[in-house]
Amino acid sequence: MSVSRRRRLARAAATTAAAVVTVLSVAPAAPADAAEPRADEGLFLTISGVEDTWIRGVLLRCPDTTGHHPHHDAACSELIWARGDLDALRGEPHACTKEYDPVTVAARGTWRGAPVEWRRTFANACTMDAATGSVFRF
Repeated sequence: MSVSRRRRLARAAATTAAAVVTVLSVAPAAPADAAEPRADEGLFLTISGVEDTWIRGVLLRCPDTTGHHPHHDAACSELIWARGDLDALRGEPHACTKEYDPVTVAARGTWRGAPVEWRRTFANACTMDAATGSVFRF
């Protein structure tokens, strides 16, 4: 990857991070007596490149009535099959090159009333896709 492309990606990641911080800092706080999060709160899924040089994310709710995730029906079906355990995803095994270009995926939120905090690094995007199927296909 060229130096100028890395710089552009780093600037884009910094801009995205600043936007996320801004959105999070202006979000209203929940009242102290607020009920526990609802089961349909969903999972915020992210994919980032080596050393977080780029990042993208999407909110997945099941059922997904807003359509944030491009493959929400398949992703929800896979999560239901795995009972919300991202380590138990069947994925869609297929052949991948041995190229080393690490990709880190993360899921944070609530699945069926249980908190989820999950993170995994794969050797490249192909191995990530083979292991996670539609869940991180956005």
